[in-house]
Amino acid sequence: MSERLQPGDTAPAFTLPDADGNEVSLADHKGRKVIVYFYPAALTPGCTKQACDFTDNLAVLAQAGYDVIGVSPDKPEKLAKFREQEHLSVTLVGDPSKEILTAYGAFGEKKLYGKTVTGVIRSTVIVDEEGKVERALYNVKATGHVAKIIKDLGI
Repeated sequence: MSERLQPGDTAPAFTLPDADGNEVSLADHKGRKVIVYFYPAALTPGCTKQACDFTDNLAVLAQAGYDVIGVSPDKPEKLAKFREQEHLSVTLVGDPSKEILTAYGAFGEKKLYGKTVTGVIRSTVIVDEEGKVERALYNVKATGHVAKIIKDLGI
């Protein structure tokens, strides 16, 4: 099981391909707060709901100084299809090697329908302007999670 991040930890650096194959790095966002959320798979019901919630609240989050990056093990082609099909404006990046998912504690054993499986743990890590973990939330629900983040951050 990968280590979970704690507030105050340095957020693991990453550079991953987005839906268009362009590289997106955490370092590109230095000086802004970043909500990095991890989800199991594009084009699935829960992940679609969560991505749509982030897209619907992107302006509110941006105005409060937050950028949003969604990370899944999907390849750019699938992310592009997901973005087009659901009209998403949130930045989506793929981590097929699961290296970054693991570094963030978002890949490992989890319970799924009562069974223990290995997979993506739906998680959200909020990174401050200096690249430190402000909050690390694991096993979050797909529905209502964005509203909870906005409330908890006082936005």
